[in-house]
Amino acid sequence: MSKIKMKNPLVEMDGDEMTRIIWQQVKDILITPFVELKTEYFDLGLKNRDLTNDRITLDAAHRTQELGVAVKCATITPNAQRMEEYRLKKMWKSPNGTIRSVLDGTVFRAPILVDCIQPLVSAWRQPITIARHAYGDIYSGSEMLIGEPCTAELVITNSDGSVRIQRIHQFDGPGVLLGMHNTDESIGSFARSCFKYALDLGQDLWFSTKDTISKTYDHRFKDIFAEIFAEEFQADFQKAGITYFYTLIDDAVARIMRSPGGILWACKNYDGDVMSDMVAAACGSLAMMTSVLVSPDGKYEFEAAHGTVTRHYYRHLKGERTSTNPMATLFAWTGALRKRAEMDELAELVSFADRLQAASLAVIEEGVVTGDLKNLVRLPDVQVVDTIGFLEAVGARLTQGAKS
Repeated sequence: MSKIKMKNPLVEMDGDEMTRIIWQQVKDILITPFVELKTEYFDLGLKNRDLTNDRITLDAAHRTQELGVAVKCATITPNAQRMEEYRLKKMWKSPNGTIRSVLDGTVFRAPILVDCIQPLVSAWRQPITIARHAYGDIYSGSEMLIGEPCTAELVITNSDGSVRIQRIHQFDGPGVLLGMHNTDESIGSFARSCFKYALDLGQDLWFSTKDTISKTYDHRFKDIFAEIFAEEFQADFQKAGITYFYTLIDDAVARIMRSPGGILWACKNYDGDVMSDMVAAACGSLAMMTSVLVSPDGKYEFEAAHGTVTRHYYRHLKGERTSTNPMATLFAWTGALRKRAEMDELAELVSFADRLQAASLAVIEEGVVTGDLKNLVRLPDVQVVDTIGFLEAVGARLTQGAKS
């Protein structure tokens, strides 16, 4: 069987630990036997980031800007323990944070649903996609411990030297202080990414903040979304038959629990972090969660929503076989291949990505699963296999489908 040819390469970012092992297995078993894979490879493993003083991450992000599509393996964001374990030069920043900053992107996450795994929220019938703003707020905040009575003030020094002062709190004793920010430019990019992705999905867009309490900070988000929608996207939404809806986040949470799904829910940075984990947990696990970073000018970076599965990696190093779920990594690859194919007008490659996803879902529906899904699958007969066994079952089904 001749392999599917690609026109242009996509950016391939390798990662760390168990996901790095699975990364190669997915390629060897499910992609390169069927596709003449064209990628530009960047090793974002922690050792190589340290060796290159993290220049490799910036290079990968800038090349993604140029090529338009990337696929990324899960990577380690080092802490003190990792500093010692890997003998790092310094505690390097999160690669995801660096890439998001370069692309000015928004993270979209959605669960991978299969009929035999029922969401814990019984109303959900279709995936709920969470759009998470990926800039500012508490993730770029400045924090301070207060040790004695004092007056905390917010001081703004303008370019002309004039000063604005607003009192925050009069401390009578110890406490804590947090300062955070965002920018109109980043909020506008977030809004445009959300509106464009909603049109791509053909789904209604909800946006929620807490503007009744945060009457300046959160209200600014609300206003910018409303302005951009009215000026740039309202006609396209009407033509597509979808709607844009704003509500308070507590109302959105109540509504989402009664919703059948099939919507795109946009959240601020922290809200999106928490709500995407909630949706993932209610639908199975983070291993059954897709993640794609989308820039406002239409650049895409696909990845798994979970981490590097350290516990399984240590077992792997001991020579033990592991039953690590590869679905999120597999769907990162199919998402990137499909988007590359759409941009290059390669219908055969689009079809391959669709068939590969369908084959992986069909294997789970047949009761062949990795260990994390054993107690979630509602089938009379369940067979737990290791990672390679699962990937080989998907490959066999894919090959069988191609022959028929």
